[in-house]
Amino acid sequence: MVEARCCFKLLYAIVVVLLLHMSSPCIGCSERDRQALLAFKQGLVGDDGDRLLSWGREAQNKNCCQWEGVYCSSNQTGHVVKLDLEDQSLRGKISPELVKLQHLEYLDLSFNNFSGSKIPDFIGSLSNLRHLDLSSANFGGQIPNQLGNLTHLQYLDLSSYGYGGIRTVNSIHAKNLNWLPNISGLKHLDLSFTNLSDVVGWLEAVNMLPKLRKLILSACKLPPPIISSVSLMNSSNSLVHVDLSSNNLNSSIFQWLSGTHTNLVYLDLSWNKFRGSSIPASFGNMSSLAHLSLHRSQLEGGIPNSFAKLCRLRELDLWGNSLTGQLSDFVETLSKCAQKTLESLDISHNHDISGSLPDLTNFLSLKSLFLEKNNLSGRIPENIGQMSKLETIGFGWNSLEGVISETHFSKLSKLSYLSLSSNSLLLNFSFDWIPPFQLRAISLKSCKMWPSSFPKWLQTQKNYTWLDISDAGISDTIPSWFWDLSQKLEIMDISHNQLRGTVGIITLEFAPSLNLSWNQLQGPIPSILSKASVLDLSHNNFSGAASFLCATKDSNLTFLDLSSNHVSGELPDCWIHFKKLVFLDLSNNYLFGKIPTTMGHLFCIKTLRLSNNRFVGELPSQLKNCTKLTLFDLGENNLSCSIPEWLGASLPNLTILILRGNQFYGSIPPQLCHLTNVQILDLSMNNISGTIPKCLNLTVLAQKGNSSRIIQNSYSAKLGEVGYTWNYEEEASLTWKGVRSKYKSTLGLVKSIDLSSNKLTGEIPSEITDLVGLVSLNLSRNQLTGQIPPRIGMLQELDFLDLSRNQINGRIPNSLSRIDRIGYLDLSENDLSGKIPIGTQLQSFGPSSYGGNPLLCGLPLLRTCDEEEAGPGQTVLVNQQDDKDGLITQGFYISLGLGFPVGFFVALFYSTGHADIHTSISGLVSQIDYT
Repeated sequence: MVEARCCFKLLYAIVVVLLLHMSSPCIGCSERDRQALLAFKQGLVGDDGDRLLSWGREAQNKNCCQWEGVYCSSNQTGHVVKLDLEDQSLRGKISPELVKLQHLEYLDLSFNNFSGSKIPDFIGSLSNLRHLDLSSANFGGQIPNQLGNLTHLQYLDLSSYGYGGIRTVNSIHAKNLNWLPNISGLKHLDLSFTNLSDVVGWLEAVNMLPKLRKLILSACKLPPPIISSVSLMNSSNSLVHVDLSSNNLNSSIFQWLSGTHTNLVYLDLSWNKFRGSSIPASFGNMSSLAHLSLHRSQLEGGIPNSFAKLCRLRELDLWGNSLTGQLSDFVETLSKCAQKTLESLDISHNHDISGSLPDLTNFLSLKSLFLEKNNLSGRIPENIGQMSKLETIGFGWNSLEGVISETHFSKLSKLSYLSLSSNSLLLNFSFDWIPPFQLRAISLKSCKMWPSSFPKWLQTQKNYTWLDISDAGISDTIPSWFWDLSQKLEIMDISHNQLRGTVGIITLEFAPSLNLSWNQLQGPIPSILSKASVLDLSHNNFSGAASFLCATKDSNLTFLDLSSNHVSGELPDCWIHFKKLVFLDLSNNYLFGKIPTTMGHLFCIKTLRLSNNRFVGELPSQLKNCTKLTLFDLGENNLSCSIPEWLGASLPNLTILILRGNQFYGSIPPQLCHLTNVQILDLSMNNISGTIPKCLNLTVLAQKGNSSRIIQNSYSAKLGEVGYTWNYEEEASLTWKGVRSKYKSTLGLVKSIDLSSNKLTGEIPSEITDLVGLVSLNLSRNQLTGQIPPRIGMLQELDFLDLSRNQINGRIPNSLSRIDRIGYLDLSENDLSGKIPIGTQLQSFGPSSYGGNPLLCGLPLLRTCDEEEAGPGQTVLVNQQDDKDGLITQGFYISLGLGFPVGFFVALFYSTGHADIHTSISGLVSQIDYT
């Protein structure tokens, strides 16, 4: 009994001692480690103060093992083994004192900002490191070879996906990877966005990592590897995850991957250059593959039958290639093995995958189905409504047809993304239909609603952030409940309908993209809309003042189109708040007064249209700060001043300059000759005097042809949590045979100078014949004298030439008859004399093209020439080649091919008439890149 009592006392004493020991203060970190950490903090001069507040010298902060982001091996030894400072907004330089943390095994400095400084060489002295993460920390320079000394390293991440939430271009690069094989225990390697373009032996270096499981070399500018028997033989079977996307790889990489890496679960080869290559059949040997992405890799051909062996495949992404074949064959191949596992299938943007939609109900796990932008036809089968696991349906931009009814969605309760846009579909739902789903994205562009009333079922959808019901044949008043549901919207497009009413009470939680254009909406514009990032209200009946724009300080607007409305009054002078604005169109309204000086703060503006209003006064000189301007249209106003010199001196990117229909006076400043990128220059219908400058060194106009039919710009905006980039096509109006026409889809082919209806004097400078790319030249209705430049025939691209109503004398140069493409010519009402040169073109025009020149003779005029007037003999030019070009737009012909016979041209020209083709501004532009 005594012994038992003694044993109990001893046990009690041991427990008490242990409890006292556990509750006593810990010894804390070693002084050596504490001083190293304090030196590290001292180097971070801009650490935002509070981020490392617990790191201090005070008594209460003496134990560094309790500091934020610091972890020690135990409370007794006090050695710092882990330093995790991810995303702490740290800035500055890394102190060499960090090397004193010799027991450090884990170092994470990712998502901070080290201002492009080089990765310190001394990190290679932290010999116990197992985990090193310096990703997205804004390092620069060359990767130090000393990292090869980290022989215990298992995890290395030097990638760059941006810091502070913004993607940045990291300047880290490497000339070789000779140091990499020394880290033989490496399991995870991520060098994404590191420049490895000069690394020839990158594949050999990777092959010498026998334990590597995860390899991520995305966007590294990798060159195609040199495949040898050695590199194939040394390939490790440990790899399960490989991401080589967005590089310069070619089909040689298939040989390395397909033959030996049979354990791969994840493979991403998207955004590479496999042009002309087909998907290798050997991919079918990778029976473990669960994710395969060949997104936008320029592949051609069909899907190999060996894909039938991919029995574990869950995600297949073949977006944006040039794949061909029948969709039914493709589905049949996959259904042989993957019909129970496949969860995501994306073969959109291939264009040539054809056929009808097959029965997909056998794919029991399918959640995501994207078939957009192909050549699919026929009807959408109703049994798709039985695929209860579907979350996303993307069938847009095909040739599908037929009626969509409630049956198509009967069991799709999980559906969150629906895209049927740009098909020939009729949506026929009962008036009181309640869908089983709650959509987040609704894209029904060009799907016609039946009846043509506003779709009431949208009232049941409470979560959508993306809505596109543009061009849906809706003719109705917008119900008030619609605006109540719009507060979470990121993108809304209801354009090109016949919607009536006013914009109701709307709350915008984000800064969305709103397109309400081409409707019949009216009333004042609510000030809340100024909070948008993209706003297109064009071609409506909105009225009232533009003062709503001043409701928001530091606006997020990047695109604003209020054109073709009834907006009136003076423009508010608050443009200093629109520093993100890239596109601004206020044309075709009733605005008056002076152009505000604060428009000079639109530092990002590329497109500025103020035409067809009633602006007066001078152009504010502050606009010279808008150095990114490419299109500047002030036509049809009452501006009265001399043409500012800064237009040519300060706006080097101008491509289109339109000052037509104002009261500009004085001479044309020679500084306009500095507009080397100008493609359309329209100064017509003003009071400009003086002579035409001889310094016409306009680079673009002095070059033949153009690589693009369109002129395109872009703008970006962050909508919600996602950044988008839109491309938009520029448009401009030109006067053709007295008719004003807008050009957009062919604007890139138009090269024009219009100085007509002014008071210009002097001769036509001979230097104008150096502008060999000119398609249209109009100098009519001036007071020009002298002769037509003899080298006028150098302008072989000319389609439109009008020199009428001047005082030009002398003979018509023979070289003019050699311009095969000229489609409109007017030399009337001058003092020309002598015989009209004989050629296929000049005789094809009517007498009105030469009328009002009493001393002119020869065909097509009735007045014959005597021997003296005829002058020396002329060669008759005959062109026997066929016309293969056709009209680009009615009333304006821009020839891209060779010449054509006269009779065919005349018949074609007069058969088309003089109609005005108006290509409208589309609101939001189609292409979206996720950033």
